[in-house]
Amino acid sequence: MANFKEAYEKTMGHEGGYANDPDDAGGETYKGISRVYNPGWAGWGTVDVAKNGPNFPESLDENMILQIQVAAYYKDKYWDVNRLDDAAFVQSVGEEMFDTGVNMGVSRAGKFLQKSLNYLNRNGDLYEELVVDGKIGPASLSALAMCANDEQVLLSMLNTLQGQHYMNYMDDSPSQKKYARGWFKRVC
Repeated sequence: MANFKEAYEKTMGHEGGYANDPDDAGGETYKGISRVYNPGWAGWGTVDVAKNGPNFPESLDENMILQIQVAAYYKDKYWDVNRLDDAAFVQSVGEEMFDTGVNMGVSRAGKFLQKSLNYLNRNGDLYEELVVDGKIGPASLSALAMCANDEQVLLSMLNTLQGQHYMNYMDDSPSQKKYARGWFKRVC
């Protein structure tokens, strides 16, 4: 079973603090939470109040209530939704799924896992082909458990799909190339 706290701390190392980059499709963000995509997040009120206070944006990191809101948000929206507490997830695969979900969306992370598991099913001898719908359910978890000895291969596949997605995205949106170094630090 993967541990949320360990995965969260690792991913927060990539997400940083407050940013409002006009080239970022997510617009204003705090610890990776985009206001564009998550306008109803409870922490935005705290962020808005802090903008008028001293030592902004550093003051945000000192607000413990805000930090609890951030962690709870990530647990609910990016960890629990892909069932990463299930015993089938070893730490490394749980961390990869969580980080990819945070950066690319939980459905895409789920699709990457399902697609990778389909490559590992020995042409259907181990388990039936999974529907690549991004929803981690009993069939995906069962297939994952069947591949417990293939952790490194699975991680390589997940990272290959992630890297290819970044390159395709930059081909389609050349202005996003400025994020390449940061994105590819996540592909490891």
